[in-house]
Amino acid sequence: MIVPLALLVVALCLALGGWALWFVVRDRAVVLRQLWGGAVIEGVLLIQAVVVGVLAATGSPDVDGVLLWGYVLTQLLVLPIAAAWAFAERTRWSSVVLLVAALTVAFLEYRLLQIWGTV
Repeated sequence: MIVPLALLVVALCLALGGWALWFVVRDRAVVLRQLWGGAVIEGVLLIQAVVVGVLAATGSPDVDGVLLWGYVLTQLLVLPIAAAWAFAERTRWSSVVLLVAALTVAFLEYRLLQIWGTV
């Protein structure tokens, strides 16, 4: 796992979460730009999944594959599901959904770093 890439994911998720929190406080629904922000994070997560796949295939380091890929696949699913939910729910709660999803992905990224053995 490449630590700078993981830290980029966490930073982007925290930025998106902060943006969503600002919308929660202001009682506003999610806007399309926030969903594009989630799409950028999703792109970085896809790049990370490819990197993790290559590193895991070469045996660097020895980790439980089911646990590792469970976290990677869960990360890849959280933001698209949250984006669909937030797009359908045009109230303040859409911002709450995006906030929870962004924080969830950031936490899952931290757990991936622990599983990989870098934290």
